Amino acid sequence: MPRRPPTTRGKDLFGEAPAEPKPTAAAHRANIDGGSRGNPGPAAYGVIIRDGRGEIVAKLKKYIGRMTNNVAEYYGLIAAMDYAQSHAIRALRIESDSELLVKQMRGQYKVKSEDLRPLFERAQKMSKTFDSFRIEHVYREQNREADALANEALDETENKAAGAATAKKTAATTAKTEPLSSKPEPASSKPEPRKIQARFRGGVLYLLEDVELPDGMVVDVSIHLRPKPPA
Repeated sequence: MPRRPPTTRGKDLFGEAPAEPKPTAAAHRANIDGGSRGNPGPAAYGVIIRDGRGEIVAKLKKYIGRMTNNVAEYYGLIAAMDYAQSHAIRALRIESDSELLVKQMRGQYKVKSEDLRPLFERAQKMSKTFDSFRIEHVYREQNREADALANEALDETENKAAGAATAKKTAATTAKTEPLSSKPEPASSKPEPRKIQARFRGGVLYLLEDVELPDGMVVDVSIHLRPKPPA
């Protein structure tokens, strides 16, 4: 009896089950805030980053110079994404109380400010490097920790500036009131002048004493006229 070729019937029933999809890592959450005292004025940002379990893994704050509030907000956003990239975080959720920043990043508002445009373009480019990226608007009460960090950075910078100004003023006052040194001045090494008689004749001044002087020596001459002795 001829042997039948192997059949594929039921292969799908007993074949290997498809691999289960790997669970997606929980997203890290970054609360960002930026502020300026004066707008524009001294500015800083603050960032709080939590892992997927809600535990704080980083606190970032930095004084960035004289900027506007909106510029400071973008600096905070970029700082949060930069931290995530450098720590291999693939899923990131941003929370900000700046409605302008959130809606610009979502494409709901146009970026009209020339100061914000390069920051916006950089933030957009960075956001596309994540497997998952979201940005949401929250109320200020939900963003208090990031706001506190931004204010800490401003306070620390202002305190340093005030301390430096006080030290400079104190040094200047001390220099004015400090008494002059009472140490005697060192004795001069310059030799005492000598008095030498000379006679003027035929337009030439002749010294009446032999004095060894190097060629080219310049001397000071004081002339005291005396009456000519009788012949």
